[in-house]
Amino acid sequence: MFNFDIKKKLQDKNGKQFLGRAAVYETPHGHIKTPAFVTVGTKAAVKGVTVEMMKDMNAQVFLANTYHLHIAPGEEVVKAAGGLHAFANWQGPMMTDSGGFQAFSLGAAFGTNVSKIATNDSGYVQEKKNQVSNSMAKVTEDGVEFRSYKDGSKIFFTPEKSMQIQQDLGADMYFAFDECTSPQATAEYQREAMERTHRWAKRSLDEHKRLEKKKTGIINTLTKKVKPPQALFGVVQGGQHLDLRRESAKTLGAMDFDGYGIGGSFTKEDMQRAVGTACAELPEDKPRHMLGIGEPIDFFLGIENGMDLFDCVAPTRMARHGSVHTKLGKVNIKNARFKTDFTPIEESCECYACQNYTKAYICHLLREKEMLGATLASVHNLHFVTKLVDDIRQAILDEEFFDFKKEFVKNYYGDK
Repeated sequence: MFNFDIKKKLQDKNGKQFLGRAAVYETPHGHIKTPAFVTVGTKAAVKGVTVEMMKDMNAQVFLANTYHLHIAPGEEVVKAAGGLHAFANWQGPMMTDSGGFQAFSLGAAFGTNVSKIATNDSGYVQEKKNQVSNSMAKVTEDGVEFRSYKDGSKIFFTPEKSMQIQQDLGADMYFAFDECTSPQATAEYQREAMERTHRWAKRSLDEHKRLEKKKTGIINTLTKKVKPPQALFGVVQGGQHLDLRRESAKTLGAMDFDGYGIGGSFTKEDMQRAVGTACAELPEDKPRHMLGIGEPIDFFLGIENGMDLFDCVAPTRMARHGSVHTKLGKVNIKNARFKTDFTPIEESCECYACQNYTKAYICHLLREKEMLGATLASVHNLHFVTKLVDDIRQAILDEEFFDFKKEFVKNYYGDK
């Protein structure tokens, strides 16, 4: 049911081989042409965007968040609805994460400005315990104790619990439970967390296989169909440390996962090397997913170094604040100069927003906090990044990747 078929490997005009590739990944709910951008719908919905809009922008994959769906509406509700596909009315491939990222976002990063991507001047001075006194997540050997963002009640995720929830949610692909660390964590803590992630990976894989075997032949009472198999991806950790990334990739690569995620923290400067180091050690015949990355240049660097799938909330988060992608870089469409600009966000763009509305109208909506403004800006941004990754794939097939990369970076980033 799951098959990864490499169609073209990346090489330059001199015949030098790179880790990048164009492929097709077969899932129970359709084929994914990779590289591909995965649209994030945290609570089983892309903010302000319908699945019909997603189809119009050629979105291939939809990713939802296990932690948030466990809190509301609860996996039992989603399961009763026939699984995420039926619940969200999305019939294409779906993914869920494990809840591991919340160990970072509600733990070491809670109440701070620290993100999973840092710059080298941010320093690595986090205390070894990797926790702060007001955090809403506490990591232990057995799992992670969360406090609900709704009512503060305690929730405990173990690797086994995460697998059980994700099986009930019913996405085609889901992730092993891992600990996402802060980019400010010490090297000692990065190793500690990585080794714990490896132990959790084994527990996740054992539980996944048990659940898959148990459900064989079970009929979904709503759809009246046999429940399809689900694929489990292991998650490589190790922070910005290349030796840890290599060790993590080798350890997980030797396990029987269906695919692999590259997770955790990076410095912006070291991300390319960390990704390439990990991908070089992972099985070539299985897909690789880069978790939480959505900057245009990072698609090129990730794909060049072996990544197949990307997900990020950035396109819709940017849109809600008025920032939109164009071929010449990001633009804040709320700026006063757009009040009387009656042209589309981008003349050549085929998205619904650009085909039907002007900068002036979207500027007005966003400045007046009308919900439609965020929707139109989100539609444009999602179309932009989805098409960009699709175009990168085509460039690999046409053996024009490096020319395309050079031209895009020149136009989007200028002389940076």
